[in-house]
Amino acid sequence: MNKLINRPQYLEQLIGHKDVDLVKIVTGIRRCGKSSLLDLFHQYLLKQGIDEKHIIHMNLESLKYRNLIDYMALYEYVSERIPEKGKIYLIFDELQNVEHWEKAIESFRLDFDVDIYITGSNAYLLSTEFSTLLSGRYVEIQMLPLSFVEFLNFNTWEWEEATSIDEKFQKYMQFGGMPILSEYNFNEARCNQALEGIYSTVILRDILQRNNKIDQNTLHRIAMFLCSNIGSITSPNNVGNVLSSDRAIKDDKKQHLARNTVEKYISLLKNAFLFFSVSRYDIKGKQLLKTLEKDYIVDLGFRNMLLGYRDVDREHLLENVVFLELIRRDYHVYIGKVDSTEVDFIAEKPNEKIYIQVTESMNSEEVRNRELRPLKAINDNYEKIVLSTDRSFVTSDEGIKILNIIDWLMEKA
Repeated sequence: MNKLINRPQYLEQLIGHKDVDLVKIVTGIRRCGKSSLLDLFHQYLLKQGIDEKHIIHMNLESLKYRNLIDYMALYEYVSERIPEKGKIYLIFDELQNVEHWEKAIESFRLDFDVDIYITGSNAYLLSTEFSTLLSGRYVEIQMLPLSFVEFLNFNTWEWEEATSIDEKFQKYMQFGGMPILSEYNFNEARCNQALEGIYSTVILRDILQRNNKIDQNTLHRIAMFLCSNIGSITSPNNVGNVLSSDRAIKDDKKQHLARNTVEKYISLLKNAFLFFSVSRYDIKGKQLLKTLEKDYIVDLGFRNMLLGYRDVDREHLLENVVFLELIRRDYHVYIGKVDSTEVDFIAEKPNEKIYIQVTESMNSEEVRNRELRPLKAINDNYEKIVLSTDRSFVTSDEGIKILNIIDWLMEKA
């Protein structure tokens, strides 16, 4: 077993739900750290005095469990190993490999004194059938690649004192936060090979293997299109038009076929946790808009591996970093529309709301006015922030906070 590096944000969530009668489900893209999190939780249980015999921990991707292909086989295998007395902790890694696994999970809950923890790399894990069977009896913990603060802690810096925080952030923007990359010491070729391997596994195992009618080339081209248009308003029609003109989709002049194809393929990429779509919200009209979403990638390393690292669209890459951080901080995130202008993010919790603009620099008056105008047009008292890479003594404008993005990323460290 590799050395485990603690990710307390997620481990504390598991600990907080320990012994609560809910199935704990950790979801996220492959290799983002889900298995390591379960290993850390296993170690925590042992430190709490739980006997090893009362912990059944299985990674269903191991050939050791190759015969456990359906729920009956899983149920029988585990049931035979459950002691007669005492609470049992069941930990299942990549459970989506077992057909109708949810039926076994529900039976474990009914038949034994168990506390259940699951990971999965595909949103099919939370399918309608599962949600119906375990309605209200599970909690999802959404795991993401490393935050910037975690990235700083995971990586070793050969010239720690001589490497500025801005230089480290530049590395984060280029390589992203997949934990495995910390083993390559920022060797670009090796890092890209590792990312390509993860990306290929997501495409082949989490998408194509489950959807045998999908065209791999079209799926990849749609992924490339989304990578090229991070943070830009897109629609399936728009994507379809571009790809159809490139003959990536054969629509036979029937545009709705291209749209349906694009919608399906984007849904598959989202179900594999590779992309997120963010809806737009009309702030003055107080309603969610049903068209023209924005898409963000789960980790910039994948985007840069696929397209090559380019600084020309740095502002949208900064947006992507901020979006992921807001998700990590448990906000619900929307794109804001204010008349004909736009607010990059509305971040909400039950008793909190923040409006956020992201820009590379506020140094020019034109950009400053452009970023501040939508926030000034919002007539409420919720917090309003502009994030940029600037370091300035000016920290507010008419009550709107102006913060350095790195300082903001580290403020809750």
